[in-house]
Amino acid sequence: MQIKAAVVEKPGAPFTIEDGINLHEVGPNDLRVHLVASGICHSDEVIRSGETPLSYPAILGHEGAGIVEEVGNAVTDFAPGDHVILSYYTDGTCDKCLSGHAGQCRNYTKGDLMGTRPDGDYNFSKDGVNIANMLNQSSFATTTVVHQRNAVKVAKDLDLRKIGPLGCGFVTGSGTVLNALQPRPGQTIAVFGTGAVGLAAMMAAKISGCTKIIAIDRNDNRLALAKELGATHTINTTKQDVVQTIKEWTGDGVDFTIDTTGVPALTKMAIDALTTGGTCAGIAVTANVVRVGEWSDLSAFDKHFVGVLMGDSVPQLDIPRLLEFYQLGWFPFDKTEKFFTFDQINEANEASKSGEVIKPVLIIDPDYQPGK
Repeated sequence: MQIKAAVVEKPGAPFTIEDGINLHEVGPNDLRVHLVASGICHSDEVIRSGETPLSYPAILGHEGAGIVEEVGNAVTDFAPGDHVILSYYTDGTCDKCLSGHAGQCRNYTKGDLMGTRPDGDYNFSKDGVNIANMLNQSSFATTTVVHQRNAVKVAKDLDLRKIGPLGCGFVTGSGTVLNALQPRPGQTIAVFGTGAVGLAAMMAAKISGCTKIIAIDRNDNRLALAKELGATHTINTTKQDVVQTIKEWTGDGVDFTIDTTGVPALTKMAIDALTTGGTCAGIAVTANVVRVGEWSDLSAFDKHFVGVLMGDSVPQLDIPRLLEFYQLGWFPFDKTEKFFTFDQINEANEASKSGEVIKPVLIIDPDYQPGK
């Protein structure tokens, strides 16, 4: 089968939409998915730019939503016509997966980051040249083939144009709070960066009962949205001393901080803003070096710095939970979204890079009608 997809030919190259790309046949555990829409994530730009290299050429995209067209002969939980959100691949059988920490899957690197299918084959090719995939999904395409463990079935009355970003950005931010940090009602948190991941973390912090939720950014418009979505306080880094202001509001610091930026100076602030015994979660995708200062900054005050991948989420559990929160009005993630046509992918990516749009969403199938 031949499809259309947005290809990155080499590090730093723009997305080029190409026809005539050969798609791998459906294996025993696979689903062939007609893609309706896909979010654009900062991780896509990190790989496109070559900051974190993949093999090239490559088809990126990992926040897809679509409709199942065909299933493999070993698939039992999906059928043609099912609506799905696509997330990352896990093997489901290693000790980490079985203990509920799919983000620590022993085969995460092999299944998600090598540019190939979990079996080592390539999902895409053109004119005899193999094309790398991303997270065994590559949703910047009209059709893709994924392992059934990449997919989460959703109700058909949900709008597939909106919900794809739950597969990465929103589950990462919310999962960092709900799964990794697990704040108790009455505790406090500060989130550095008010992109999709940071805003998801703030919404989750509100759901968790945090009484002070502090948003830190340099963009007043984004801080205003953060206040609407759950932040109790905001700090503009260009106008206020971040650590001093947090300590004035809290006494001696917050219980938790999350750094979504990966900017070394902000990471240091996130650690300095902690109270004794506090925890900072670093969840940025960046090649920057983390510098925490003197060891006494951590040990003398029993502070913790942890990395969290994909919100320590199990997509098949966490995404339905987020959808329930959304339907209750507790997790209005769609307020961050703006739709673009598929051929506007470079424009959408630039809007994401500049911060003009928090969550661009590519409409890959313009004929899709929600609820049908």
